Amino acid sequence: MNKWSIQTKHPLHWFFFLVGLLIMAFGIVLMIKADLGSAPWDVLHIGLYHQFGLTIGTWSIVIGFIVLGLASLLSKSMPQIGAFLNMLLVGIFIDMYLLIPFFQTPGSLISQIVMLLTGIVVMGYGMGLYIAADCGIGPRDSLMIVLMKISGIKVQWIRLFMEIVVLLFGWFLGGPIFIGTLIFCFTIGHVLGFALPQCQRLVDRVMSPTETMKQRMEE
Repeated sequence: MNKWSIQTKHPLHWFFFLVGLLIMAFGIVLMIKADLGSAPWDVLHIGLYHQFGLTIGTWSIVIGFIVLGLASLLSKSMPQIGAFLNMLLVGIFIDMYLLIPFFQTPGSLISQIVMLLTGIVVMGYGMGLYIAADCGIGPRDSLMIVLMKISGIKVQWIRLFMEIVVLLFGWFLGGPIFIGTLIFCFTIGHVLGFALPQCQRLVDRVMSPTETMKQRMEE
């Protein structure tokens, strides 16, 4: 059975996965509302929104579907349930947060910078929590891993190439590239590196009694 199959994961894993996606989407929207430049993939989503309408969240889902389909074709395997849910739910959550009427761009530059940095930290912890839940990776990471296996190129170069291509397309479509985009690119890896071990310890601590009980029942 596929290790990512929904039947093999404890409901608490899916709870942490869901909460992680909620937190990550909130961080994305904080960056968008800070209006100092967004993460590369969000630059693309916002550019598509400006050019063709729909919503930012909808474009996140559409692009995620395309990326996930490409990863599946290249790997000749069905998408993992976690990747599909990531694609769908993050887009829904982004639009949900953007509909909050009092969630507006701050009036001062200092407040915008604070919102931007807060968004990056929040996004990092959201990513850390959903990764720690171990229910499957998102569409972009799925494609990254497939390209790495096919090409034999190191993962950091594959990721850099993907981000540059996406950023160029987003810029061409009028997406918001500014100082916040650079700050995100240079800091998100460090934030995730700091957040992931903490999130992993949290998930392991909560899951430990459950795993112990499961082992006793099996004995």
